[in-house]
Amino acid sequence: VVAPDDPLAMGMVDALEAAGIRAFGPRANAARIEASKVFSKELMQKYDIPTADCRVFDHADAAFAYLKTCSYPTVVKADGLALGKGVIICKTEAEAKDAVQKIMVDRVFGAAGARVIVEEFIEGPEVSVLCFVDGEHIVPMVSSQDHKRAYDADQGPNTGGMGTFAPTPKYTPAVQDEVTRTILIPTVQAMAKEGAPFKGVLYYGLMLAQDGPRVLEYNARFGDPETQVVLPLLKTDLIDIMQAAIDGTLDRMEVEWEAGVCVCVVMASGGYPGSYEKGKEITGLEAVPKDILVFHAGTQLKDGAVVTAGGRVLGVTAKGKDIAKAREKAYAAVAGIQFEGAHYRKDIGIK
Repeated sequence: VVAPDDPLAMGMVDALEAAGIRAFGPRANAARIEASKVFSKELMQKYDIPTADCRVFDHADAAFAYLKTCSYPTVVKADGLALGKGVIICKTEAEAKDAVQKIMVDRVFGAAGARVIVEEFIEGPEVSVLCFVDGEHIVPMVSSQDHKRAYDADQGPNTGGMGTFAPTPKYTPAVQDEVTRTILIPTVQAMAKEGAPFKGVLYYGLMLAQDGPRVLEYNARFGDPETQVVLPLLKTDLIDIMQAAIDGTLDRMEVEWEAGVCVCVVMASGGYPGSYEKGKEITGLEAVPKDILVFHAGTQLKDGAVVTAGGRVLGVTAKGKDIAKAREKAYAAVAGIQFEGAHYRKDIGIK
């Protein structure tokens, strides 16, 4: 099971298959749907899949000139993989220029910044829909909602995700029908027509805009931290689903989900997504109740102790019959875990 973005983009599934090893995940030509934002935008434009209008730039000077003509806020994106940090929402021309400077000139994301996309800003609730795909058939998972901003009430800089819940009530049956018809199925069909059939998990980051659902981004894998609230609700054996995706037989699978809600609160290092210190000892993990899942995102073992080793450190996850119960359990568990500088949002699931 090839899970991270870089190995998928570099062709790890292709290499495993060439060695005669069954592998779950898209081949390199299909993983481009995440690895290149330019590829994904051009795919959506070609096949009339609803998304934000955009312009692509290979040179910073051309981007700077275009920014003078933009309406604000606007969105600046690095073309390549940037650990979830390559999307910058800019309220002013000065902020947009700064974003292009950092991405294209200073190369803070390395080669991922060789090209940039300047995209219209669209508003509405964000919804994530992960789907199992076998190249032709698609099985959507329960919907989820991420909280990208660092601080409560969606304030502060964008992060890789500060917490999630699933399912989201914003993804009503009517919205689901429209998304399936206009986005989910057309994307899988488009990839097949391009000679790059997608097998694995295709993640759709959606904006429920006033004029209808639109695609913000694709991931070619399980998205984090959405997966941490989606998979705990899965009743069907995950390995059986993965085998069917490899074999092209997803249409014969009966995939079942639990009723109820799942909430994940991310505990991050102080200063994240900017600079932060590592190596802070984490206490209280042994006392976490058995029905709570604690995902280790940025930790390591050092001299027998668990210490912080990343920006997003832990994903503390709880299930409940409704959002209030799941929130209560998750935050009770968070309160029992300590490390110096720990930072987390207090409002995951409230909106």
